[in-house]
Amino acid sequence: MRMRIVVADRSEARFYDMVSFTGALQPAGTLTDAKARLHERDLVSDRPGRVFDHAAPPSGRRGAVAHHGTGGERSAREHEAESFAREIAKALEVATREHRLDRIVLMAAPAFLGLLREALPRTVKSVIFAEVHKDLVHQTDDVVRQHLPQEAFRDLATPG
Repeated sequence: MRMRIVVADRSEARFYDMVSFTGALQPAGTLTDAKARLHERDLVSDRPGRVFDHAAPPSGRRGAVAHHGTGGERSAREHEAESFAREIAKALEVATREHRLDRIVLMAAPAFLGLLREALPRTVKSVIFAEVHKDLVHQTDDVVRQHLPQEAFRDLATPG
């Protein structure tokens, strides 16, 4: 059995393969999203739109209509994170379809893990074996290995 470990955050994803508990993490690729590191002001070109209320204010003054900004429902940074989660999901779907892996362990901060979970197709969700709710993308391979759940190695081939 082959296990794929995905260590990701909003801007970077590292993929590892393992075939046994005692085996080392074998790098299997990376994905990066340079836009994810940008500020909101660098991703959008102008201010949110303005909306004027139609009802007269309680003071009774005519012509004094309140106005407020729209938007805020979904920021450009959030949109970029969702897009990157879909890119990771697509890479996992291709690997699953080509039978390059038998189980997947996802490691990401809880907020990004939720976005990733939403982006995964059913075929990939069926091989998710474990989720680790930690942001480990900037940690060493040894730290990543220490956070892998022991049960993820059940039924993996042991070196002969």
